[in-house]
Amino acid sequence: MSEFKVTSVLITGSNRGIGFEFVQQFLKCQNPPEKIFATCRDPGSPGSQKLKNLSSKNPNVKVIQLDTSDPASVNAAVKEVEKHLHGQHLDLLINNAGVLTNNHLESQTPEDMMRTYTINVVGPMLVTQAFYPLLKRAEGTGKSAVVHISALLGSLEDVPRVFSMFPAISYRCSKAALNMLSRCHAVGYKHDGIIIIAIHPGWVKTDLGGDQAPLTKEGSVGGMMKIITTLSEKNNGTFVDWTGKIIPW
Repeated sequence: MSEFKVTSVLITGSNRGIGFEFVQQFLKCQNPPEKIFATCRDPGSPGSQKLKNLSSKNPNVKVIQLDTSDPASVNAAVKEVEKHLHGQHLDLLINNAGVLTNNHLESQTPEDMMRTYTINVVGPMLVTQAFYPLLKRAEGTGKSAVVHISALLGSLEDVPRVFSMFPAISYRCSKAALNMLSRCHAVGYKHDGIIIIAIHPGWVKTDLGGDQAPLTKEGSVGGMMKIITTLSEKNNGTFVDWTGKIIPW
């Protein structure tokens, strides 16, 4: 199986959790990317200090401010990335930033639903739309890809199995919508040679997943890295978990 070579990657929500682990594991690759664009909403906050420390020790890690739900911030980030790419294309975009609240049908509010959709669906839409020209530059010279970090809870078929234990109405609906966006991207960008895949990272021990989660960040991202490094056209438009197992829509 041919390798999907990543010389440049942009990761949203990279100051903690799965996003930060992606940055660390890309750095540990045998041939690490020349450019790792680690984006977060507030690089100056105490919560981003670990990322800034990592960047200071690794010149290929560029910390960039990016609020995925703010078009002005997204466009500013594109301009900043372009400066570092020097006319080259962007190999990989990982839409990782997300939010979760575990509301029931009775407690779900319109405000939380709209906030969750804005971050989990509108954000990936805006970011992919804005970075599409940089991903498209790979056409004729190689491959590029977009990875949407989705969730099993977004599977329509899987709802009956764990709904009573974890309803998470706004999160489920937003991830189902993200899956549709991923499928639309896969069809719409296929002619540009851009591979689109949605990946469920598992239930991971993070601020979002909680301490009771059975999977470590290292295990989750390690599995997803294996998928990413072997991406090909056959993966376009698929929905898989961190082990590569196909998940029903």
